[in-house]
Amino acid sequence: MKIAALFSGQGSHALGMGQAMAAASPVAQAVMDEAEAAVPGLLTLMQEGPLEDLTLTANQQPALVATGVAAYRAWAQATGLTPAYAAGHSLGEYSAHVAAGSLNLTDALKLTRRRGELMQRAVPAGVGAMSAAMGDPAVVRKVLGQTDGVAEVANLNAPTQTVISGEKAAIEAAGLALKARGLKVIPLRVSAPFHCSLMERARAGLAGDLHAAHYGPLSFPVIANVSAEAVSDPAQIAALLEQQIVGTVRWVESVQRLADLGADLFIEFGQGNVLTGLVKRILPDARTVNIHTPDDIEAFLELVGPAS
Repeated sequence: MKIAALFSGQGSHALGMGQAMAAASPVAQAVMDEAEAAVPGLLTLMQEGPLEDLTLTANQQPALVATGVAAYRAWAQATGLTPAYAAGHSLGEYSAHVAAGSLNLTDALKLTRRRGELMQRAVPAGVGAMSAAMGDPAVVRKVLGQTDGVAEVANLNAPTQTVISGEKAAIEAAGLALKARGLKVIPLRVSAPFHCSLMERARAGLAGDLHAAHYGPLSFPVIANVSAEAVSDPAQIAALLEQQIVGTVRWVESVQRLADLGADLFIEFGQGNVLTGLVKRILPDARTVNIHTPDDIEAFLELVGPAS
């Protein structure tokens, strides 16, 4: 059994996230305590809200890191298992590095807090937009190439789901052109146009912090969003996380790379099941599991048993 540990990005948050796991697992509680120390007030916000404040990028990002890492560490302690690989969608790449031991939790929490602040401020409100286009990604790329203004591929999420990001007028124009070609286009409710060149200010602002952080040896490789390749050299991590802010999240290729490397069980750690859903669309026969609550760990143990 080769396990791929997956960690979600923005949009998977909810009030009470991680609370049940922390109550049942001292290891998970220790993660939450470290999160509170790194970002004071974060735990109260995660448990009590208001949801609008938790949804803010600067709060949501470290909250998702804490929840994903808490679930992962509780699972690892209960099962004695170690993944063969890890991957995270956008923000989740930081959680993947914490799981792999290449980035310590406090640094990840502080980096993602800063990342969220910078991404939120990078573009004035109302200037940017994002949409999800359902159809052939080659058609999406062709239309974007013919669109005036900034309109770029942000996420290649599934074989027929491509998220586009950029200037509002350009994204709206691209959406109309895609609809004229028979594609379904869904405008996304986001606070900023992520993973496009409009995030350049955020990239520049975070670069120094990323390169100043310490990256240690990886216990297992992490698939990088921007290259869809396995990273085993800690010297590569800062540059890849920097590029990711303005680059495309190549999730389809990342999941396919995991499969090519032999991964045969995909476990999504933390709140939500977005990534396991995308894995099923990319690899219809893949085995997937979600670990967020103590009950999820119990069900997993019943399924596979603890490591010998």
